Amino acid sequence: MNSFGRLFRISIFGESHGAGVGILLDGVKPGMHLTSEDFKADLIRRKSGGKGTTPRIEADEIIIESGVFNDLTTGAPVLLRFLNTNTKSKDYSNLVNHPRPSHSDYTAHEKYNGYNDYRGGGHFSARLTLGIVAAGVVAKKMLDGVQFETKLANLGGCTDTTKFNEILDKVIEAHDSVGGVVSLKAKNVPVGLGEPYFDSLESTISHLLFSIGGVKGVEFGIGFEGAKLNGSSFNDCIINESGTTKTNNNGGINGGISNGNDIDVRVFVKPTPSIGVAQDTFNFKNGRVEELIIEGRHDAAIILRAMVVLEACLAIALCDAALISNAYKK
Repeated sequence: MNSFGRLFRISIFGESHGAGVGILLDGVKPGMHLTSEDFKADLIRRKSGGKGTTPRIEADEIIIESGVFNDLTTGAPVLLRFLNTNTKSKDYSNLVNHPRPSHSDYTAHEKYNGYNDYRGGGHFSARLTLGIVAAGVVAKKMLDGVQFETKLANLGGCTDTTKFNEILDKVIEAHDSVGGVVSLKAKNVPVGLGEPYFDSLESTISHLLFSIGGVKGVEFGIGFEGAKLNGSSFNDCIINESGTTKTNNNGGINGGISNGNDIDVRVFVKPTPSIGVAQDTFNFKNGRVEELIIEGRHDAAIILRAMVVLEACLAIALCDAALISNAYKK
């Protein structure tokens, strides 16, 4: 549903054009210093305004409503909230009967019998990822010593970073969009995180990553390229008593449990479905396929703002796994 986690548990709420969005965190350890300043760096990474991002600019000022007293976490649930202040709901009224291709307009309408808030995607909007980013900040503070490395590895099928600006310019000019692949790494992850079978570390990380709209593929280590290798080449041989391996084709996880090497994940984010190009798609009111031109403010490459969101998902999954693993320790 709208909650995830066993010991570090998050519950998300809000709609794109409602009063606001946010997240409730349970399992936050007491006595941890936490103020609005802690969130600024990652919230800026998610913020729009750069090339290829939506012109919708929000303040994204975090409101810490509970669970913190005298700038220290109390052990009670932490409620983090953001106000929506820059909305243009009229841009979406025509999409009730003429839903956007590859978006949640049609599926949400059918699932909730037309009672869903359709403005800006409602509860399915990327606006809700603000809460995910905020939860990731707290998770990273609890994962003391774990370091994260996130980069754009592929844009529009191109891995040459010097050409990324050119690719963005072309899709912006064409009023189209582009997707790509994000590379995530977590370093200094302790051995032993993950609970096989159904809560294996790959399972919980993937579960969170796939909850983010636009994510269509997740692979660990060498991923699908491993299909080209024999076992003798794929296997990660241990080279010292710390468990360090010569290669990391398994992405730092064996048997669903972290092995002490870098957690290595790549995530495919599809092109933004809301584009300015005219598309022929079914109009349910008129009962026929008609041209749809989507109005509003959209990202040409949502992947640019998604990178910090995906990093947050990895941190949340590792934080929950770490708390569970610590329960085994004497």
